Amino acid sequence: MEKMNVVIITGMSGAGKTNAADWFEDQGYYCVDNMPPALIKNFIELTVFSNKQIKKAAFVVDVRGGEFFTDLSQCLDDLEKSDTIDCKVLFIEASDETLIKRYNETRRNHPLSAGSTTREVIEKEREKLAELRQRADFIIDTTNMKVAGFKLEMEKLFVGMEMESSFAVNITSFGYKHGIPMEADLVFDMRFIPNPYYVPSLKKLTGNNKKVSQYVMRQEISQKFISQLRELINTIVPCYVREGKYHLNIAFGCTGGQHRSVAMANRMAEIFREDGYRVTLGHRDL
Repeated sequence: MEKMNVVIITGMSGAGKTNAADWFEDQGYYCVDNMPPALIKNFIELTVFSNKQIKKAAFVVDVRGGEFFTDLSQCLDDLEKSDTIDCKVLFIEASDETLIKRYNETRRNHPLSAGSTTREVIEKEREKLAELRQRADFIIDTTNMKVAGFKLEMEKLFVGMEMESSFAVNITSFGYKHGIPMEADLVFDMRFIPNPYYVPSLKKLTGNNKKVSQYVMRQEISQKFISQLRELINTIVPCYVREGKYHLNIAFGCTGGQHRSVAMANRMAEIFREDGYRVTLGHRDL
């Protein structure tokens, strides 16, 4: 018997779940928004006995469900045990600053707040979703994505690609003086590299500038680091896949997040694309 493809779309409010649902609907999925998780399995079983069987379905589930949202963990357990359902969880997120900006632009209230959307409200939602994020098969960070780029990522994930080839490496640069990115799985400190900030002609430039990049990359220690990191990532990714993890968040930091971390993030993004990974790239503090 052919398995039914089910996608649970979840994540941060304002990150792009509606755009994701629209994309799945365009791909022929039967889409349901904000269904109580406890009813999802019943709905799927109901379709088996209907005249028009549904082969693909996507459900948007998030904190809007209130107390019903807590049933999602049990729902996922049940779906994963089913022999007739192939279930995947897509988690969509964005940075605090991006989410606050989006809510300010749309003037809509956050599901966890009757008033303005603040960093505290967003952190509260992240805490509620932390366990679910760990269970996600795919994570897409829409911080630096336009709608077209977001749809392209969806297409790479869900249209005709083998699971092993869809491993995503999400890269970001940051400055330590602004704090370490909470979402990072691996954090690498670039402050061992000579600092372009102290070169007068490079001080006011960034790691996106060719001169700064060349300065960072011509350091012998930089090349050694790149070689060893490339080997490390290519060694551990197959192990992640075997454990059911299909994404890795890597952060490169330097003092201010302007020079060394940016140059290294750009270079490693190029390398990981060459190695066949899906790569997203962002510079948090640039």
